[in-house]
Amino acid sequence: MRLKPYRSRQWLANVHQLDQCVLCGAWGIQAAHSNQDRGMGQKASDCLCAALCPACHHDIDNGRDMDKQERRARMDRAIVLTIDQLARRGLLEASK
Repeated sequence: MRLKPYRSRQWLANVHQLDQCVLCGAWGIQAAHSNQDRGMGQKASDCLCAALCPACHHDIDNGRDMDKQERRARMDRAIVLTIDQLARRGLLEASK
């Protein structure tokens, strides 16, 4: 059974409050969704996104310096770091 992706504008707004990339520390982030478990034209759940700068986002999505497994591991690490930052700032509360 495949669950419908979790959607929350508040969650995404909270991620955008982080300002800095969780991987490299660059200013100016995008809420980058995981590429795992997504369907045609459908993004992963909003809670599976990371605060990434455009360069790190591009490297994970399209980078040629990493294979698929390395890109997936880097994105998973970024998601964990994003959740950690949200928790530290009291921003984990997401409305439905």
